[in-house]
Amino acid sequence: MSALALGLVAAFAWAIHDIIVRQISQNAPLMACLLMVLVVGAGFHLAVMAGTGGFTPIGGEAALYATIAGGFFLLASVGLYNAFQRGPVRLVSPIIASYPVLSVAWAAMSGASISPWQWGAVLAIAAGVSMVAALADEGVEDVPPKGPTILYAAASAIGFAGTFGFGQHAAELAGDMPATLVARLVSIALLVGLIALRGLSWWPGRAALPFLVLMGILDGIALMAVLSAGGLPDAQYASVTSSMFGLLTILLAWIFLRERMTAAQWLGCGIAFAGIGYLAL
Repeated sequence: MSALALGLVAAFAWAIHDIIVRQISQNAPLMACLLMVLVVGAGFHLAVMAGTGGFTPIGGEAALYATIAGGFFLLASVGLYNAFQRGPVRLVSPIIASYPVLSVAWAAMSGASISPWQWGAVLAIAAGVSMVAALADEGVEDVPPKGPTILYAAASAIGFAGTFGFGQHAAELAGDMPATLVARLVSIALLVGLIALRGLSWWPGRAALPFLVLMGILDGIALMAVLSAGGLPDAQYASVTSSMFGLLTILLAWIFLRERMTAAQWLGCGIAFAGIGYLAL
């Protein structure tokens, strides 16, 4: 399977995951939900490894990159959950989905050749995201102020770019299965420490459990798909294509959550995702 196809698998999985986050996060302890999703995702990953014989040794350098990826993944997840809890989806999704800007910059610094047209697409993504964020209406819906929401979403974008950059490099050195497992375990360990340090709730509630299990499996599929592209040509475009989850999430929120979109915001989304689509070509 190509890097682009793996990115599309991740996009669909994360879109469904994120629309559930928006709903679940309104009535359940946020970090407890995230911990459950990460644990289920790790269990799903271990089951896949057991079924495919993916338990192979991982060297020190690969383990280091995977550990760093795990830290970035926790940043991405905490930012995402907080941003979607605050909402609305039309504001949060384009900002989080702008991480291809950082992914392409990472690839350029690593020696990849980036054409002027590709840099133009990166600027289009940034412009489209800025339009959606600037035009978000705080007065029409009962949502928190957009400033902190934008910061959470931006932190998530940075986290995803770091996760994919370091994680794909670890996968290239040691294989995607062990690299992804290390990243997941590190993110779980860090989150456990954060919950204990802040004295937060550990239990998300029985009603949320079926949804969290589904989210964990979807997250496991998505992260595995993107990091497994590490050894393929143009691996950075798996993370670029996966960011199409933002458009899918916005459409799902428009259809199922009845979130209002202005014509100008649709234009901003179109510009951002046209840039993402061009990079995916």
